Amino acid sequence: MAFDLGTSGVSLPIAGIVIAVTSSFINGSTFVLQKKGILRARDRGRMNSGSYLKDVVWWSGTLFMIVGQIGNFLAYNAAPAVIVTPLGALGVLFGAVLASWILEEHLNVLGKLGCVLCCCGSVVLIIHAPKAEAVTSRLELEERLADPVFLIYALLVVLLLIMLIVWIAPAHGTSNIMVYVAICSLLGSFTVPSSKGLGLVAQDAFGGESSSSRALALFLGLLGTLAVSILIQFRFINKALECFSSNMFEAIYYVTFTCTVILASALLFKEWTALTLIDSLAMLCGLTTVFVGVVLLRMSQEAVLTWKQEEVREKID
Repeated sequence: MAFDLGTSGVSLPIAGIVIAVTSSFINGSTFVLQKKGILRARDRGRMNSGSYLKDVVWWSGTLFMIVGQIGNFLAYNAAPAVIVTPLGALGVLFGAVLASWILEEHLNVLGKLGCVLCCCGSVVLIIHAPKAEAVTSRLELEERLADPVFLIYALLVVLLLIMLIVWIAPAHGTSNIMVYVAICSLLGSFTVPSSKGLGLVAQDAFGGESSSSRALALFLGLLGTLAVSILIQFRFINKALECFSSNMFEAIYYVTFTCTVILASALLFKEWTALTLIDSLAMLCGLTTVFVGVVLLRMSQEAVLTWKQEEVREKID
């Protein structure tokens, strides 16, 4: 289903947008609920590796994550990745509000301004994002997957992930949030393309007489890549939540995840080629607005706002 934009002759993938927005709100609650479960396990004095696995609140957050991932899969197959991924900012917004209520993580004026900017930036992205898919068939997907530029990018991401997981994470993961954030974000280079690819390949892989072994092999390869990426993300997300604020992790994770997904999508699906110069500039402005909003949300966790001018006046009086 699409929504026609008047006389412009283009339409918005309204179904994909609705699914993406709903998934963003669901995903926004997962980190908060999982963090709450970890804190409950810690308060019971049983905080060791995996103790939160017995907590019902942690499991509810995990269930929400599964539902959110299913929603993301549907959204990525109903709309371009460059429009679905930035809408995750709404999840950051919802997560910040929910964290201030459930986890009592303070949301001050800066945080509220950040929420407003996230909403405004998301609206700009929706309006100016590509209205048509650049890859619409399995054959096109196979051709793009064999592109040397994308293959080199994927190889570099894999090597960087191995280095982060094997050497850097054990040494610096608990003291530097960017280690876990980098691991989870880089995996987005595989989860999103795999999700979109599965939708394109499924019909050829299970289309009855028209199905082919080559399509089935590609489907299983994409499914395996998606499953492994999600499981590794799941592990390191919980490691991060054990050590850092849920708001801090979600805000930084969103920005880095969005950047890697848009880069991977640009190299593989080339969705940006459908944009005009004005739309491209508007998309960059929208992304910048969203990122600034997320940074303000992050700063609001530690910033202390004071009205110094008022304090000086009170002393003079």
